[in-house]
Amino acid sequence: MTNLRIPGPTPCADEALQEMSRQMINHRGPEFGAMLQRITAGVKKVFETKNDVFILTTSGTGAMETAVVNFLSPGDRVLVVSIGAFGDRFADIAQTFGADVTKLSFDWGTAADPAKLDQALSEGQGYKAMLVTHNETSTGVTNPLAELAAVGRKHDVLVIVDAVSSLSAVPCRVDAWDLDVVVTGSQKGWMVPPALAMISVSDRAWKAYDAAKMPRYYFDVGKAKKYLETNQTPWTPAISVFFALDVALEIMLAEGLENIFARHERVGKLTREGVKALGLEVLADERFASNTVSAVKVPQGVDGKALVKLMREEYDTVLAGGQASLAGKIFRIGHLGLVTEKDITDCLAALKLALPRVGFAPASV
Repeated sequence: MTNLRIPGPTPCADEALQEMSRQMINHRGPEFGAMLQRITAGVKKVFETKNDVFILTTSGTGAMETAVVNFLSPGDRVLVVSIGAFGDRFADIAQTFGADVTKLSFDWGTAADPAKLDQALSEGQGYKAMLVTHNETSTGVTNPLAELAAVGRKHDVLVIVDAVSSLSAVPCRVDAWDLDVVVTGSQKGWMVPPALAMISVSDRAWKAYDAAKMPRYYFDVGKAKKYLETNQTPWTPAISVFFALDVALEIMLAEGLENIFARHERVGKLTREGVKALGLEVLADERFASNTVSAVKVPQGVDGKALVKLMREEYDTVLAGGQASLAGKIFRIGHLGLVTEKDITDCLAALKLALPRVGFAPASV
């Protein structure tokens, strides 16, 4: 069986896949309504929030667009905290819809510094919101979101969070950290296929929604709120993936959030220690290394793309390459969602066999 070790889409629970084979149901009927009500309640538990939560049929990027267009107006000053490719994407989305974007960028492989965020918000008057990526999959770094959000609260800006590759796998405590808008996607830690995104909306965010002027239609959370009152979605949902999420939530809540977080911490540490034992170097500042994906530097003289291809074609292990400026310079090992220690030890064993074939002698382990 292929060892799918990319940061998304991730392996799916067998029970969830089996549930997807069910026949279609009426998305305006009582059966779907009961399921939507049940799933929404379960998702709110994983978000650890009492805020409104909506489930959208879209990708993670669609969720990010939703987080921008519902709460901002063209010309609003926005500070985007970027530590990698997805932070840059958040900035691009906001700029596309007319926001006045300032980027606070940090070196790829490092986390955002709350003190520098504080300084940026102090020096730049009139910011309406800060956009921040919780877990940057392009670099394998998890931002200190609780501290960054506290700075945002100090300056009274909306805290809008891309938690696509973090929430449901590592702590992202929406209410405890006082986050205004948080989005995530089904294909990451939720153990189901792509097609669904989730968004939470605080009371402060709803006030911003009432004043927001960016164009929106399909991604209008006001429509989602209105339809949810009758246990429906505004548009035709990805019913089969709802079936899968219904089952996956049962599995997740039975395991328990804190146990899920502890499992991801174990496999994250195992991955980092394992690649270092082979003589490789992790890109991330290890104080902020992600427990959902590890970015590993390609050794000097090694063709990173050839390594990823060899692992896929001859060792049935699928790794992710680097993105943007890191293309060919790193490879990434995903370890989120349906993942065990054995998945990681099998990946490391395959990596040990593949490395000499691309010109690197791994340390003996």
